[in-house]
Amino acid sequence: MDIDLNSLEEALTVLGQLLADRGQYYEIVAIGGGSLLLLKLIERTTRDLDLVALIKDGQIISADPLPQPLIHTAEEVGRALQLSKDWLNIGPASLLQMGLPSGFASRMHTRHFKGLTLHLADRFDQICFKLYATVDQGPQSKHFADLIALNPSTDELEHARSWCITQDVSENFEIELSKALVSINATS
Repeated sequence: MDIDLNSLEEALTVLGQLLADRGQYYEIVAIGGGSLLLLKLIERTTRDLDLVALIKDGQIISADPLPQPLIHTAEEVGRALQLSKDWLNIGPASLLQMGLPSGFASRMHTRHFKGLTLHLADRFDQICFKLYATVDQGPQSKHFADLIALNPSTDELEHARSWCITQDVSENFEIELSKALVSINATS
């Protein structure tokens, strides 16, 4: 089921309440379409909320694997609200391996849902992630559409390009990155 802003906020509210009722507390860091919805930077549905990291003892750590109690409770919420089993998606956690954009943590936007603290990637960081995803999935993808909706400046795209090449150092990636930037400039 596709998730809109209201259903995502409801899911997070229920998840946070259940965690609090069970004496559990987690901090998660989200990127992607779900976080863009929550920041009201885009208006479309999404399949999930992409998690790139957890915060534990003040440190950003991989969201892979999620703690079992969080998985269990999120699955409960998913069943109750008719969301997919993995509406909390840890696929983007691999981005943490090569490093998030410089200053990422200082730009996060934080929301509290009782037993859950949600940190959302800032618009600038989303530009980086969406450019990276556009290179992978092309100009017909939702990532490209999201990137265009974010209306990045030339300077923001240059910073995003610099970050992207730290994620994939292959020659082919840099060629595809250049093509993606040409497509973005042609659309803007």
